[in-house]
Amino acid sequence: MKGLVFAAGMGTRLRPLTDSMPKALVEVGGMPMLERIIRKLAAAGVSPVVVNACHFSGMITDFLASKDFGVKVAVSLESGPQPLETGGGIRHAESLLAGGGRFLVHNVDILSDADLSAFIASDRPGDFATLMLQEKPADRVLLFDDEIRLVGWRNTVTGELKSPYAGLDPSSCMSFSFCGIHIISDEVFGLMRPFPESFGIIDFYLSVCARKTVRGVVVPGLDLIDIGTPEKLRQAQESPMAQR
Repeated sequence: MKGLVFAAGMGTRLRPLTDSMPKALVEVGGMPMLERIIRKLAAAGVSPVVVNACHFSGMITDFLASKDFGVKVAVSLESGPQPLETGGGIRHAESLLAGGGRFLVHNVDILSDADLSAFIASDRPGDFATLMLQEKPADRVLLFDDEIRLVGWRNTVTGELKSPYAGLDPSSCMSFSFCGIHIISDEVFGLMRPFPESFGIIDFYLSVCARKTVRGVVVPGLDLIDIGTPEKLRQAQESPMAQR
């Protein structure tokens, strides 16, 4: 199975640290997050690995060229002034990802103890996508039916609701936090063609989930830290996961 690491983000919430380096190269436990994620993917048998890059892309390509990860690593370069977001980033990497049937996507800023081999084993080839989920309160959650198929999205603070199903009652759904780790069929590229240049993957999933099975896999007890803020980065540095 091929893999894609989202490493194009500007990391604005981590400034001033990211004024001079990409978020992907921020170190946790003495190792850049990009290296952590690639090595974790490689250990789970994911190969080749594609890294999308935009902000400080030269630093990312130079770093990748200096390392031997034991798997082939390719770069999907986004040349515009702003990253193409998660959906646009996937579509932009089509030439590197298509043809393998399914591929695993992993955000570069996620430090976790997720067992990627077990997650891959839980994937059902007939499903359009498989999302790793955790039972954790959040301002934004995904909504699922009783078979853990995606049916909507909700902002728990404002009450905003997005769903292809008219009249969906959020109270009748199960809600989970998305972990930024998912497996997608390469059928995705054809379905993405009508979308604008830059778009988010969750909006895309919501647009297709009424006709394609976007399934969730809940990982009980998952330890996960999104290092996107200075506070979360400090928490990650102090976590036992930083030493693994």
